[in-house]
Amino acid sequence: MVAADQNQGGAAWAVLQYVAGLRRLGHDVLLLEQMPPEAVEPAGSALADSGNASYFSRAAAQAGVASGAALVVGETGEAHGSSFDELVEWTASADLLLNVSGILSDPRLFEQIRVRAYLDLDPAFNQLWQEQGIDMHFAGHTHFVTVGQAIGTPACPVPTLGLDWIPTVPPVVLDRWPVADGPGDAWTTIGNWRGYGSVEQDGVHYGQKAHSMREYVDLPGKARARFRLALGIHPGETPDLEALDKHGWPLADPLEVAGTPDAYQEFIRGSRGELGVAKSGYVLSRCGWFSDRSACYLASGRPVVAQETGWSAFIPAGEGLLAFSDTDSAAAAIESVESRYEEHARAARALAEEHLDSDRVLDRLLDRLLG
Repeated sequence: MVAADQNQGGAAWAVLQYVAGLRRLGHDVLLLEQMPPEAVEPAGSALADSGNASYFSRAAAQAGVASGAALVVGETGEAHGSSFDELVEWTASADLLLNVSGILSDPRLFEQIRVRAYLDLDPAFNQLWQEQGIDMHFAGHTHFVTVGQAIGTPACPVPTLGLDWIPTVPPVVLDRWPVADGPGDAWTTIGNWRGYGSVEQDGVHYGQKAHSMREYVDLPGKARARFRLALGIHPGETPDLEALDKHGWPLADPLEVAGTPDAYQEFIRGSRGELGVAKSGYVLSRCGWFSDRSACYLASGRPVVAQETGWSAFIPAGEGLLAFSDTDSAAAAIESVESRYEEHARAARALAEEHLDSDRVLDRLLDRLLG
């Protein structure tokens, strides 16, 4: 989602990288988001006059993909950016649908497309919810793509549901993410303390960032570095807020520093590096999830110290990108980067160029889907 859940620049970039990257390869791309009626703000307003439409247009423009972008509401036919009839005509001629989390559900807008790929950006959770009877909109798709690179391998216990999952890494459009100037200030990250409900399966609690972050609350006392978290956390989370403050985790308002694609990019480029603490569900499932946010840090020449989810079996760790699995290894990784910061910064960009460049990632994905 870009418009239905506004003011999340990172979530917007996660989608817009695909749009900008496919256009770089010379393809004609339509960015089409379907919103539920209750997401329109202010309530009762026409879609064209809504804050959603305004944010959607700004976000697309900031990512350089303003043309060919449209919103629709539910199955009512209310549209912004193009008429509903124009959207039906456009999609009828399309070769491929990349349906992020199955959000596009109106069959009039995709049933005529030959290759309909479900794009899973939230591995483990989507598969577990579906197995537990929650409809994650898998039906109607011909292919299934996931950024959980270990889904379907012996290392990962997540059910495949009988589907042949195509693994991919998150693409980053390198010319939209040039190397940042200077060494940056603090080690940062951006995220929500609780994004949505956790999952219980076979006695395992697949939780949120809150459940992971609590295990690393004393990290600032062990790593000689400055930290700053752009963290969406409810003010009622008093014990956690007190613990973060006590242990030296300054907080920034994510709406202020990362609410738009431009602000999100500026925050990353002004950082020294990323401390990537993952949702505990990604960690416990060993699904191989790797953050699209980390891809942006790496492309900007900012080293990343990322919690292990099984990703290091698919993306090389060691220079510019280091893995950790506990507080001591996180502190050691940060100190290793600090001891040779410029070398790690150069290696970060080089890794993004070799493994995460949208030209390579998306060309390879299209071969799997359309070849």
